[in-house]
Amino acid sequence: MRILKYMVGGAAAGAAAAYFFGYDYLFSGISKTYLKGKLSAHIDDGDLFPSNPIVTEEPRLWEEDSEYNKKDLPRHLVENLKHSRTAALVVIRNGKILHEQYWDGYNQLSPTNSFSMAKAVTVMLLGKALEEGIIPTIDEKLSEFYPEFKNKPFGNQVTLKNLAQMEAGLDWNEDYNNPFLPNAKAYYGKSLVKAVFSRKFKEEPGVRFEYQSGSTQLLGFALRKALDKPLASYLSEKFWSPLGMEQNAKWSTDDYGIEKAYCCIHSNARDFAKLGQLFLDDGKVGSHKILNADFIEQMRTPTEKSENIYGMGLWINHDNPIKHYYFLGLQGQFIIMVPEHNMVIVKTGSYSNNPKNDRGRPDQVKFLVNEIVQLFQ
Repeated sequence: MRILKYMVGGAAAGAAAAYFFGYDYLFSGISKTYLKGKLSAHIDDGDLFPSNPIVTEEPRLWEEDSEYNKKDLPRHLVENLKHSRTAALVVIRNGKILHEQYWDGYNQLSPTNSFSMAKAVTVMLLGKALEEGIIPTIDEKLSEFYPEFKNKPFGNQVTLKNLAQMEAGLDWNEDYNNPFLPNAKAYYGKSLVKAVFSRKFKEEPGVRFEYQSGSTQLLGFALRKALDKPLASYLSEKFWSPLGMEQNAKWSTDDYGIEKAYCCIHSNARDFAKLGQLFLDDGKVGSHKILNADFIEQMRTPTEKSENIYGMGLWINHDNPIKHYYFLGLQGQFIIMVPEHNMVIVKTGSYSNNPKNDRGRPDQVKFLVNEIVQLFQ
């Protein structure tokens, strides 16, 4: 009995300490991972968080290519996809669906977590807000939206462009495995304001590229302030409905209804592919302009500070003989655009050990591009 009392007392003391030091989000993380039989965030966790709806009004199915699903993937490619726990693979060629395949019980209707592919979507919303004059310039300072940043070292210098290009100089360790670092607090915590606004800037903005979820979240805060509406509502109005997405989606939020701008749009592979097609079509759907072509070009133009591997929300590979650029999310979420072959490749899945030896980019992206282009050219 005495041992039990010590155990209960120790647990209570530990819980009190966690709350006192601001680590109470760990309990939410444990309940959403280990107690669900998972080791970390996962592609099916959309129902575990509050969310805002992303609505489509007139769904349009993909037109099928004449060769739709007539070719089997080669064995070594299937083995790679299975090994990396792929949920969906969708290939679009010349604006038509050419191949789609699903594994492990997933199908055309299965919504999965975009993870950081949402970063590019947030930048798209910035482009639309600039186009509509809601935000006057991409060089607008973050402190114009949140004056409290004027009092932080370097805080009065940070622009929206710095945030979009990952050159903000934010003090943010992009570590997905350490539960005591800011990513976990932003993902599992109740308040994104507490998780992000408490961070400082460690250096002058515009000097160095450093990929940071916190930078995109700050961009999301500025956008929401300028729009005076949820990001999900603006995404529905300006992109989801005009693109004719096949299904409604949702965007995970904190407990106060603020979208996780760096993460967590829950949709299906076929609709993710429509985002990729928009880039191949330079921002148009048919004759209708959805996003300014100049802004799209800015997004997919690699920056010098990133050593030419990142633009604004998009990763870029101009080293490969088959040039491509892509949306990238944790655990192997890809929307890959291959302009030379007018092709979009979407792959979703839940592989947490995806090697990133291609100058910090996932090895699998280049592999998929080379294999799929060769198969379907």
